[in-house]
Amino acid sequence: RVLEQVDAIAAEDTRHTLKLLRHYKIGHKPLISLHEHNWRGRLPSIISRLEMGESVALVSDAGTPAICDPGGELVGGCLSAGFRVFPVPGPCAAVATLSVCGIPLKSFTFLGFLPSKGKDRTLAIHQLTCEPRPVVIYEAPHRVTATLRDLSTALAQPDVEVIVAREITKIYEEFYRGTLQEAAA
Repeated sequence: RVLEQVDAIAAEDTRHTLKLLRHYKIGHKPLISLHEHNWRGRLPSIISRLEMGESVALVSDAGTPAICDPGGELVGGCLSAGFRVFPVPGPCAAVATLSVCGIPLKSFTFLGFLPSKGKDRTLAIHQLTCEPRPVVIYEAPHRVTATLRDLSTALAQPDVEVIVAREITKIYEEFYRGTLQEAAA
């Protein structure tokens, strides 16, 4: 209903969003590309649309918009400009994975994406050694193995249980459950 009613749609990948609109037989809507490389340039034009009385929806490629993607910058910009932002609940990879992890869960730590390299990455991983709660980390597919190895080295606890999940709520969804040491191998 939301996508039918808005005047424009900001999308991480307009090609994916166009498929979604076609699938649900939603008529032509202006699509605004909004991703990590262009959000700064797109924000003023989206704010301008809102100032003219238009409504704009935000669509993410996967998961909940604004969680570890440039949608968060759009939301912050809209709020700073005095506009209300309304969530439309959808899947969140972190919460979906936690819901099937099989451990008692009263709280957890969500870190999003770790820094990809350097001192910031080393520090972020080192800080995890003192974290008593379950930790959720997002990682790029090409860095998963290296991250698991780095975590295994830093934690020095080979029997720590981990769940590695990919493509949550999608057709190729997968879960790996085992020890950190096994996952890093």
